[in-house]
Amino acid sequence: MSKLKNLIILLVIPMFAFTSIHKFYVSVTQVDFIKEKGEVQITSRIFIDDLERLIRERYDESITLTGENESGLAEVYIEKYLKEKIGFVINGVPVKLNYLGKEYEDDIAICYLEISGIEAIRSIEISNSVLFDIFEEQQNVIRTKINSKKKSFILVQGNDKGLLNFD
Repeated sequence: MSKLKNLIILLVIPMFAFTSIHKFYVSVTQVDFIKEKGEVQITSRIFIDDLERLIRERYDESITLTGENESGLAEVYIEKYLKEKIGFVINGVPVKLNYLGKEYEDDIAICYLEISGIEAIRSIEISNSVLFDIFEEQQNVIRTKINSKKKSFILVQGNDKGLLNFD
């Protein structure tokens, strides 16, 4: 019996040696239509370390996302990147995103965007390829509250758009 036990231990231990902890790459974007204001409010939550890595690789190796004494260029790079990687088509018409700013909460960057001048939403197409360019495993969760209906979907590389209809 002890030989069997030793054999099992010898077989199982190497299996643990070759497993590694894999980081989970995800962002969550909330999209709310505020009909009374004619606005679509967008809040995107992205891990700070992932966003910082992206900015360093893409724009400026010296940038550190710290909040305090942070370079003003960080805000410029974040706005530029988000406007490149997040897009909306409302009722069949591409619309312009306005970047409002960001704040940090623990290890998350919370980025605020909006679309103004929207009277009604019959359909909305959302594209979000944030961090796809540096993380193959990246998943972008989209949660919406439009016309009192809550819907959500997940975008991944090769499938970075979702279309919702509200007829």
